[in-house]
Amino acid sequence: MSQCPCGSGKSCSACCEPYITGVKKAPTAESLMRSRYTAYTLNQTSYIESTHDPETRDSLDLDATSRWAEESEWLGLEILRVEAGGKNDEQGIVEFEARYRQNGEKVLHHEESIFIKRGDSWYFHDGHKPSSTIVREEPKLGRNDPCPCGSGKKYKKCCGR
Repeated sequence: MSQCPCGSGKSCSACCEPYITGVKKAPTAESLMRSRYTAYTLNQTSYIESTHDPETRDSLDLDATSRWAEESEWLGLEILRVEAGGKNDEQGIVEFEARYRQNGEKVLHHEESIFIKRGDSWYFHDGHKPSSTIVREEPKLGRNDPCPCGSGKKYKKCCGR
């Protein structure tokens, strides 16, 4: 009984395996996300394809996906945020980090995935890198503020040129 690669702490047979083998359908966006990660670790590209939204499935390159899955050493999945995507929702977002090693180099894949529910099935619709928010340590310097260099001039007339 091996632990599931998705990081749930459960055995694979009690976690993602029933979804990947088609015995059950993933009941939430997060469970689909976890099972898709596990499918990558097992190079089960047929599951990746079947759980990709039919509306965006043409963007999936199965050969490249299979090569990526096969050539990678999967190191772990961390779910960072789940927005909606429950049993009674029609859409959901799962933000995650997947770690893997490829060609001896460790890679961190950070993504926000959008999931759509069609009928009673969840599908991966699209994914993108989350936008990063700039956090300043000091307040933003305005054009008309005194220049921080101490010249006595306005910032726009001094260092802000």
